[in-house]
Amino acid sequence: MNCLLVSFLLFQAAVYPQNGPADSVVIGRIRDEGLHRSQVRYIGRNITDMAGPRLTNSPGFFRAANWAVDKLKDWGLSNAQLEPWGEFGYGWSVDRSCIALKSPYYEPLIGYAIPWSGSTRGMLSAPVYMVTRWDSASVARMADVTKGKIVLVRSTDTVIRSAFTASATRYTDSNLTHMRDEYMFSAADLKFFLPQVRRNNMLVRMLFQEGAVAVLNMSPGRDGTVYVDAIGGYKKTSPPGGPQLTLSKESFLKIERLLESGVPVNLELDIKTTLQKEDTKGYNVVAEIPGTDPALKEEVVMIGAHLDSWASGTGATDNGAGSIVMLEVMRILKTLGIQPRRTIRIALWSGEEQGLLGSFNYVKNHFGDPADMQLKPAQEKISLYLNLDNGTGKIRGIFDQGNKQADAVFSEWFKGFEDLGAGTVTQHYTGATDHLSFDAVGIPGFQFIQDPIEYETRTHHSNMDTYDHLLPDDLSQAATIIASFVYKAAMRQEKMPRKPLTKPQKFLFEQFADSTD
Repeated sequence: MNCLLVSFLLFQAAVYPQNGPADSVVIGRIRDEGLHRSQVRYIGRNITDMAGPRLTNSPGFFRAANWAVDKLKDWGLSNAQLEPWGEFGYGWSVDRSCIALKSPYYEPLIGYAIPWSGSTRGMLSAPVYMVTRWDSASVARMADVTKGKIVLVRSTDTVIRSAFTASATRYTDSNLTHMRDEYMFSAADLKFFLPQVRRNNMLVRMLFQEGAVAVLNMSPGRDGTVYVDAIGGYKKTSPPGGPQLTLSKESFLKIERLLESGVPVNLELDIKTTLQKEDTKGYNVVAEIPGTDPALKEEVVMIGAHLDSWASGTGATDNGAGSIVMLEVMRILKTLGIQPRRTIRIALWSGEEQGLLGSFNYVKNHFGDPADMQLKPAQEKISLYLNLDNGTGKIRGIFDQGNKQADAVFSEWFKGFEDLGAGTVTQHYTGATDHLSFDAVGIPGFQFIQDPIEYETRTHHSNMDTYDHLLPDDLSQAATIIASFVYKAAMRQEKMPRKPLTKPQKFLFEQFADSTD
C-alpha cells in the first residue's frame, strides 16, 4: 500500500467516520449540543405563541412557515423555501368569537367556531331548538320550527368521564417490552366513517337552507377542554356554511337539560370568520444540508413533521412538537458543522390534518404515485424518512413499519441512548401520519415511539394544545436522538434496507380527502 493511498484512506476516515472512534466523538458532540444548549423553547414560542393557530393556509400557518424558512436560512441551510405541492383550498381564521347564555340567566359559555364555518354578521340573539331525531326526513319536517333558531342536536353522551385515572402517562419498561400494534386507520374504517360524515354534513346544510342561524356541537372533553376539528369545508367546491360552534361538554349538557325541563334557552353569539381566497395552493417548508461525498451526495436522508394544526389552540403538541424537534435537529447539525456524505433534507408539511395532503402530494410530485406505482428516479435516491407526530413525549423507540431488515440498524443506532430511556424497536406498523406517504411508494418511512403524556387525553385537537403543555426536556431528548440517527444515516455506506414494493393502490388518505366535500 503506497503512501498516497494510505493518506487518502486516512482522509476518508476523518471526513466520513463510520461507527468508529471518530463517529463516537461526533455523537458525543450532538448529545452535548442537543441536551445542554437546546433551542426548543425559543423555536416553540415562535411557532405557537407568536404564530397562533396554524390551520393550513391561514395567516397563522404562514406566520410560522415563513419564520421557519427565515430561521433555516439564518442557520445556513440551502434551498430553504415554501414549496407549493398543489391545490389545497381556502385558508380560514377567526376574527371574533363569543357565545353566552342570555336566558334564563346570563353566563359566558366555552365554545369555539368550527373551521371553515361562517359568521353571524354581528351580535346575534336567538332561542335554542333541540333536535331529537337526526335524519333527513325529520330535519325536513322541522323546517318551520328551526328557522331563526340556534340548533342543538341532543346528545346521548351525558356522562362526564371520571378524573380518577391520570391524564398524563409515560410508558413503563413493561409497556415497551409488550407493546402491541398501534391502531392504524384502515379502509374498513373509512367505509363506516365516511358515510356518517357525508350524512352529518348534508343535514347541517339542510338546517342552514331552512333558516337555522347557527348549529352547536358538543365536545367529548371535560373541565373545559374542547376538541375542535372539521371534515371538509376547505375546498373551493364546498361553499362556506353558516356559523357552527363546538361547546364544552359542561356548557352543552346544561343547555340540553334546561330544554328537556321545558325551560326556554336564549343565547347570544358574535362570530366573525374569514376565508383566505387569494392563494389556494398548499405549501410545505423545505430546506437541506447538501451532501459532500461525490458518490452519495445525490442520495437523501429526510426528516419531517406536520406544521399545520387545528384552530382552537396553537397546535403545540399536534404537531408543533414534531416541527420544533425537526428544526432543532437541523440547527444542531449546522451548529456542529456536520459535513454529511448524503444530503439531509427537512420538510414541514401542511394539510396533514385533512388527510396527509402535504406529504402525499410531495411524494407524488417527487417520487411517484401509489395509484399506479410508476416511480420516478428520485425514489431510489431516498435512504429513509423519519417522522415525529405523537405529541411532546420523549422518544422511547421506533416502529419498524414491517421492515424487519431495518431492526438491526435501528438497534445499533440506539446504543448509547439507554440513559435517555430510548431503545425499543418494535416489529409493528403505526399509522395516521406522514411516514405513510413515503411507505406507500416503497421508501423506508418510520415514526418514533413517544411517551403519551397527555396527548390523547387532553391536548390532541383541543383548546388546551398550547405552549404550556410542551415538555422542553423531552423535546431536547427527541432532537438529540433524531440528530444522531440522521447523522448515522447520512454517513453510512449503504442506504436503509427496503421492503418489497406493494401493488398499485389508491392511497388511503387520498380516498378520505376525496370524499369529504
